[in-house]
Amino acid sequence: MFNCCGRRYNYRPIDLQLQPSGFGVRHVQTVLLFFGLTVAYALRVNLSVAIVVMVDKKSANPDFEEYDWNERTKSLILSSFFWGYVVTQIPAGQMAQRFGAKVLLLGSLGVCSTLAVLTPWFAHIGGSQLVIALRVVQGFSQGFIFPSTHTMLSKWAPVSERGTLGTYCYAGAQFGTVVMLAVSGVLAASSMGWPSIFYISGAAGCIWSVLWFFFGSNSPVEHRSISPEERNFIESSLGNQDHSKKIVTPWMAIFTSAPMIALIVAHCSHNWGFWTLLTQMPTYMKSVLGLDIKKNALLSSLPYLAMWILSFVFSPISDFLINRQYLSRVVCRKLFNSIGLWIPMCALLGLAFVPKGGTDLAIALLTIAVGINSATYLGFQVNHIDLAPNHAGTMMGITNCAANIMSIIAPLIVGEVLTDEKDPIQWRTVFYIAAAVYCIGNLVFVTLGKAEIQSWNEPRNASDSETGVPNNHNNANAVDHVD
Repeated sequence: MFNCCGRRYNYRPIDLQLQPSGFGVRHVQTVLLFFGLTVAYALRVNLSVAIVVMVDKKSANPDFEEYDWNERTKSLILSSFFWGYVVTQIPAGQMAQRFGAKVLLLGSLGVCSTLAVLTPWFAHIGGSQLVIALRVVQGFSQGFIFPSTHTMLSKWAPVSERGTLGTYCYAGAQFGTVVMLAVSGVLAASSMGWPSIFYISGAAGCIWSVLWFFFGSNSPVEHRSISPEERNFIESSLGNQDHSKKIVTPWMAIFTSAPMIALIVAHCSHNWGFWTLLTQMPTYMKSVLGLDIKKNALLSSLPYLAMWILSFVFSPISDFLINRQYLSRVVCRKLFNSIGLWIPMCALLGLAFVPKGGTDLAIALLTIAVGINSATYLGFQVNHIDLAPNHAGTMMGITNCAANIMSIIAPLIVGEVLTDEKDPIQWRTVFYIAAAVYCIGNLVFVTLGKAEIQSWNEPRNASDSETGVPNNHNNANAVDHVD
């Protein structure tokens, strides 16, 4: 493969030659991160189903307290998580690189899980205002998760396995969504009522925190029992990640980088559509499709089950195409990102014209819109590590901060559009907006995106000026990973 200047870049042959067989420590870390994201998303989405029951006694167990919250109040509650979430994104990336991701993930999910258990009590004593405050703090704590996870992957995922390990790790988000949405309806209708949704998800987070404390590790260097062969394989693959000196973040270079701008736009467009559907799908299924809470919760989880399964289908295909050099890394990233955003765009446009009574068709289109979105795991979602593994956590913090502003705005826009949540014409507008955002976001990524390690990735001395000028002493091995 060649870059635009005719310079040839190859993946290191040593990657595959040194690859240890069997289940290694890097796989243990991936499994732990998978379940960490499972819990994190269960804690995020538990309210999406619970709120349907909390405001409608007829839809589930009538023995538990209900609340008189209108559509605007519900939208505020659902978006409030992201008010706190965006605040910690960029600091989280910096802190993960400086102090290590392990302690940040432990504190993040520990705090969020504890607050989940307290949610029913907060709702009882303080109503919507206290629930909003609690969700803001939960969002604040979860703001550390994605930058820290990206930092972990940049230390543990060899180049030849980056797509696979990254996908397996982030598939936990969909698994958590599937499980939480699927069981929430059953829990709400059980003798334990809707409070059990929060108790169980919170307890799961506490259990994960204990496991992470004992088995999680920041990097191969810090792990006590990793084999020399596996450590050598990972470190030789990743090349220069010099931790002996402080890495100065090249802020100017990052914010003026065209590939980084493309990454921000793609992430923003993805979050708009993803969180519009995730927060509003239970309401759509209840109000437009007329499904009861048990069917609602189960069918709301179906698209995320499809997303979870398809992520394991797309991942080996992407790694195969790249490792066999059938496609360059940048072409593969853009291909899968286009699959993950433009096919869902078409499904949303189709959903806008589903005729009355077309419940099966609507569910099928929702499943396509969400399920195919998993292809973005091999698109923009791992592109931070392609561009600058030394700054992957900070970059994820930047893009996730911008993207989750969309997660705040999207439910609020839906709340303004849906003056009558039973009106399919108003829902059509919601789907139009999401489809347009998907279209524009991927168009920018395809036009400006890259997958080459950028010159500003290389460590510089703290005394260097913050100009974004490439370091003249770049490690020669740094280009061996890129297209």
